Amino acid sequence: MLKKYSLLLLSFVLSVPVKAQSSYPTPAEGTYTVENYIFENGEKLPLMNLHYYTIGTPRKGKDGKVMNAVLIMHGTTASAAGFLGKQFAGQLFGPGQLLDAAKYFIILPDAIGHGKSSRPSDSLHMHFPAYTYNDMVTAEYMLLTKHLGVDHLRLIMGTSMGAMHTWVWGYTYPNFMDAMLPLACQPAPIVGRNRMMRKMAIDLIKMDPAWQNGEYKSQPVMGLTGALSSFFFMNSSPLQLQLSAPTRETADSLVVRMRRASLASLDANDVIYALEASRYYDPSPFLSKIKAPVFAINSADDEINPAELGVMEKEIKKVKNGRYILLPITDKTVGHGTNSLPAVWGEYLKELLEISEK
Repeated sequence: MLKKYSLLLLSFVLSVPVKAQSSYPTPAEGTYTVENYIFENGEKLPLMNLHYYTIGTPRKGKDGKVMNAVLIMHGTTASAAGFLGKQFAGQLFGPGQLLDAAKYFIILPDAIGHGKSSRPSDSLHMHFPAYTYNDMVTAEYMLLTKHLGVDHLRLIMGTSMGAMHTWVWGYTYPNFMDAMLPLACQPAPIVGRNRMMRKMAIDLIKMDPAWQNGEYKSQPVMGLTGALSSFFFMNSSPLQLQLSAPTRETADSLVVRMRRASLASLDANDVIYALEASRYYDPSPFLSKIKAPVFAINSADDEINPAELGVMEKEIKKVKNGRYILLPITDKTVGHGTNSLPAVWGEYLKELLEISEK
């Protein structure tokens, strides 16, 4: 139990690369290079790399459009590789499963600033263009349409940041998808405690003398460790931590292991950019433009998206075919990280696929 949950707890700040499971086809890996990409603020990158995985084969319908593509987008500071493990892909992509790769063409992109796509840590550091969620979605649209030849999505879904991107996709390209499944987010601006957590994490990194305005020779460990503390309390589940760390010794040991794993995988500048990318996010004025059926799923023990705020109940009313699903706290939910556990919410994905089938 301890080992399993220690990995789940890192879902907000850590993508754990894993080998593809034998129960579904081996993912194909690729990179699409965009020349002179212009960001929302007018900044440019001469070459921007967009890394991705695909599983399965695209198929076209009678109208000539791709009919079986599924886009799945990851969370903040994570990567597409995090979807390739037993708990996610092993529950979805295998024979007879909900997103059987023999039936669907699954696309898993690394967002700008994440994974193997272009990032501040590549070379530009704090001179990297100040990207936003809109930039990330626009780049993903280019990847699908210009590189992969995908002109329609059977389903678009995402976890955390990827869920927020799902909302942006929905109103920006309302005719592009048949169904939407945002997992663990709110279709409203990031304000209050969520924004405060992000700002405090960024400030803690920048306060570390080792940061050197982003030109550090080694990672600013003190600042990153402070930022990780913010992530931990927002991302964790009290119930699961009580079960995973029932003694002082196991609690202390878990802290050390999580900190070590996170510090080994994160870059300070990448974290700053990833957290700041949400600064202009606000789909709330545009939700009525969404045409596809939407199942918005949150968990009652998610501290990043507290159910008691009532945000989703208010905003989902603007979505013509929208439904809000709040998962109750159980011994299977793990706080914010429940977004990556199809075993918990898979029944709703099944229903969404059924009602949106054409």
